[in-house]
Amino acid sequence: MKPKLLDLFCGAGGASMGYHRAGFEVEGVDIESQPHYPFKFYQADALEFPLEGYDVYHASPPCQAYSRAKNNGSCKDALGLIPETRRILIATGKPFIIENVEGAPLITPARLCGASFGLGVSGFDLNRHRLFESNFPILTSPCQHHRGRTIGVYGNGTNSYHRNKFGRCVTVDEMREAMGIDWMVRKELSQAIPPCYTCFIGKYLLAALHGGEYQPSDFFPERRCDTCDVRHPSN
Repeated sequence: MKPKLLDLFCGAGGASMGYHRAGFEVEGVDIESQPHYPFKFYQADALEFPLEGYDVYHASPPCQAYSRAKNNGSCKDALGLIPETRRILIATGKPFIIENVEGAPLITPARLCGASFGLGVSGFDLNRHRLFESNFPILTSPCQHHRGRTIGVYGNGTNSYHRNKFGRCVTVDEMREAMGIDWMVRKELSQAIPPCYTCFIGKYLLAALHGGEYQPSDFFPERRCDTCDVRHPSN
């Protein structure tokens, strides 16, 4: 029987898909309707949803309170939900992950970069740095994106910085290819993380469930994961 994972603040399911590929039975919770979410879904407040009956937990609290966008005033009312999320997950006594953007107040997080997984499109790297706090060890490799050769995935289209580098706007199909996600629309993509991130972390999570430590020594940059078909970085 597969271990059961609850994805809090699941959005359209980027993280959930990675855990599914890693070998988990996944269910998601979000306060907003998620018509494209690919697994069993509950529309509810993630901080009030009952946590009993699950083996492990992932949470991606809204990142607007910590993102660079807060500096332009567009996110002035965003709530920082990480401390309360951490409190309820610690109380479960089970393995958990909290994911967020750089600048978020996570405790000794691991950082993942899309370029470390070979993500990108049309000769440009997808860096999409994300932080992962956990109550079990995760080893990651250094960031591997090429400065000046990156693209972003945003809900309002391509910003002027990336448009000038790319020479045009990035299409939705290119965004999907760069993220390794084929079921989301632009707005959903802008809030998602690539599934390969959580497929990678899921291997550590499975080891933690069984009382061991995942050793990724056999994952070299040229080897592709046999479940998500993306290069997994070595540590």
